[in-house]
Amino acid sequence: MPYEGEFAKYRSIRRLVKNERVKSLVQRARIQDHSSEKTKLPKIKTSEMPTSEWHPKCVIAIDGSHQETFVETGYPGAEVGYVTTAAVVMDMAKIKELDPYRPVNPKLFRETEKVGSIDSAFPGCNIVIDSDKSAKRSLRKMLFETFKEIKLFEGESLLGTYEALLEHKPHGKEPECPYFDEGDCQQTELDNKYHRENGEYTCKCPRANVLYSTDALRVHERMVPDSANGEMFGEIMQVLERIVVIHILRAFKQQNALRLLKDIGIVIDGQLAVFGSPAWLHSAIREELFQINNAAKDAMGRDLLIIGIEKSGTFVNHFQRIDQDNHGGQGKFPPQTVSLLDDEYIKKNIIFSDSTKPYGLDTHFGRKLFYKTASGARLVASLPFLDESHRDMTRANPDQFPRLTDALGLLDQLVSSRYPNSLSPLITAHAEAAIPMNIGSRVLEEIAKLIEREEN
Repeated sequence: MPYEGEFAKYRSIRRLVKNERVKSLVQRARIQDHSSEKTKLPKIKTSEMPTSEWHPKCVIAIDGSHQETFVETGYPGAEVGYVTTAAVVMDMAKIKELDPYRPVNPKLFRETEKVGSIDSAFPGCNIVIDSDKSAKRSLRKMLFETFKEIKLFEGESLLGTYEALLEHKPHGKEPECPYFDEGDCQQTELDNKYHRENGEYTCKCPRANVLYSTDALRVHERMVPDSANGEMFGEIMQVLERIVVIHILRAFKQQNALRLLKDIGIVIDGQLAVFGSPAWLHSAIREELFQINNAAKDAMGRDLLIIGIEKSGTFVNHFQRIDQDNHGGQGKFPPQTVSLLDDEYIKKNIIFSDSTKPYGLDTHFGRKLFYKTASGARLVASLPFLDESHRDMTRANPDQFPRLTDALGLLDQLVSSRYPNSLSPLITAHAEAAIPMNIGSRVLEEIAKLIEREEN
């Protein structure tokens, strides 16, 4: 790490270029042969697929953001992490009315969207609240309290949604009791495991320390007591983004309103996956989606439509490369063409692996595709696993991607010319999430009003 105000000099770069160990490493690195037939990616033109007759009434977009800031507590480096999850409800009927008049007046376009956010603050380094003995304990308490307080609809809180997912958590090796590494747990090293329950309860050892159901997320294990904690706040953000989606779906189910989802698409920023300490959530979300989707199919006769969109990363870079010709020009991948990715293609061309374990087995609850829209935008999207057959990564058939034609049609409608390869509602959601505001907004109530207005 450089000193404050210090900038890198070129001497170190020259030294690295000439270093024999660096040269040896580069020479030993495995080089991908792009001329191989195995790197060819099957492409499907949308004109060869069934035509989508679906016309959504609204789209819900979810995006999150986190920001760390230093505060004055008398201790050096004390930080607070702000985590925001934003939701945008876009009225697709109004969008359709404005389409013939592109470019649309920005004021009129903003009237097609209802925006709100959930804003939270969490302790980081050297922030200790109440009578807690450490910043880590304060973080655990605040995480539990935040989940308990957040409620987007009447009925279940975000904690209730989380604890429903906790029921799906596999029973395997449990993590250590959160107090064990602080020396405040009297369990032995052979029996120092965290035991999960719902709500707030106590450790089984004689000290009877307070435990929380949210401890099972294990994000507190990421806390660095004497440094910045951006990675930990990032994990909290991804958890909130994904649990909010399940929270919305469960609210429709609990209010006997699943039939309304036939007119709604949900778009999430990022992969349909959970990484890091709370990665177990991916399988819990998958199981919950199976159950909700089965009920939704009975109510509306079709699968849910959920799309994850990646703005950056290895898959985005790969898609850009395969769209280039030998002279670096764009356009090799035709517009309104989709490629469905299987395990073999991913491992041989994008994420090198010789493992027999399918890509994403321990992290993903959806699978990826490449789509170039009618306007020429490249989108790396994911559709969820809604059936066990969708998880077979040895093949990539259209029937393993639920609502594929509807999803592609929606991407054509939502793609934005404002930023490269972006979707309009996610741009709005990100703008809202980037600056904490509208604390306590219940924008999702606008969904019911919108649907009610359309049906009357």
